[in-house]
Amino acid sequence: MMRVGSWNIHRGRAAFGRFRPELATEVIAELGCDLLALQEAQHYLARGRPMLEEEAIRGRTGLVPLRVTAGQQGFRSNILMAREGARVLRGPVGVRLGGMEPRGAIMADLDLGDGPVRVLAAHLSLGAGRRAMQARVLLDAMREWPHLPALILGDLNERRLDQGALSVLVPECGMPPQVATFPSFRPMLALDRVLSHPQGLVTRLWAHDTPAARRASDHLPLMAEVALGP
Repeated sequence: MMRVGSWNIHRGRAAFGRFRPELATEVIAELGCDLLALQEAQHYLARGRPMLEEEAIRGRTGLVPLRVTAGQQGFRSNILMAREGARVLRGPVGVRLGGMEPRGAIMADLDLGDGPVRVLAAHLSLGAGRRAMQARVLLDAMREWPHLPALILGDLNERRLDQGALSVLVPECGMPPQVATFPSFRPMLALDRVLSHPQGLVTRLWAHDTPAARRASDHLPLMAEVALGP
């Protein structure tokens, strides 16, 4: 069983606006993840300057970033972290998703001890039409040879199952449970998702709702247990 998470850390700004990325380190230490996708986790104007305390996170959790570009923690605001000892079979590579903002995804084929899996960590746009186009890009990447079980993790910015990204992804990945993660102080919207292909790999899904998580960002972390199986 593998524990994965997805969390939009709000550009390192706490829920009420102050730039305090160290709060994210405290929450990441609570999660106990084998694999973690972060969104809004990179300085937009100074991408070579790390936002997160990488060594502190590594020391407390064993998680290390999978770098798309040398010298940068993330790619287009996304960071994908895996626990030390994970086998990187391919990648990580950046997937450009287009849009007015620097939207993108990170793709990597990994083996964390339960068998190979393709991981796509993404942050999608605000417009429903653009999100649908971006979801098709994710599906094309998911289907690339070699064909592996796949996880899509991220902030899809999608409220409804019948429009935008989910209208594209649900036929392939199944109907995802609705777990509210936004806003963190009173979660009402399920904007964050963990999807799998084939369907049914996600056996449990929940929001990590703690006082520290509510302080650190305007999103709560979304957590999942994944069973790749034989």
